[in-house]
Amino acid sequence: MPKFAVFPGSFDPITRGHESIIRRALPLFDKVIVAIGENGEKKSFFTMEQRLEWLRDIFKGQPKIEIASYPGLTVDFCRKNNIPYILRGLRTAADFEFERGIGQMNKLMAPGIETVFFLSEPEYASLSSSIVRDIILNGGDVSQFVPHGVVIPSGGDQG
Repeated sequence: MPKFAVFPGSFDPITRGHESIIRRALPLFDKVIVAIGENGEKKSFFTMEQRLEWLRDIFKGQPKIEIASYPGLTVDFCRKNNIPYILRGLRTAADFEFERGIGQMNKLMAPGIETVFFLSEPEYASLSSSIVRDIILNGGDVSQFVPHGVVIPSGGDQG
């Protein structure tokens, strides 16, 4: 059975920390599906189309990476697509506690799906999409925090 993993997130925007986790996971899996969860309750900073375009641009030419979006629960997306692993990144102890709770609930709902945690690289431990959005909102330059290919208009105008 092929080893597929999903790396779910909002990627609003994708950061170099996200990119690092995805690329570091490639030797372990036959395919990594980077998937944006559609959450109607959460107001996104960037459109779904913009985020999907960024992901496609960043990982173009990489046959082991697939880009997707999905509504509902991640475990339902995994079951529907026969994906046995959920990939998550951990920056801090708080991330661990939060992700552990989600991972345990996912295990109760879908016993055949395992959650795999990757520690962030030290240089990305403080980096989050929330911080990047705040820098954008205040007119700062985020180019060092997002992957090459993510072009954000100056002044945070998302269009």
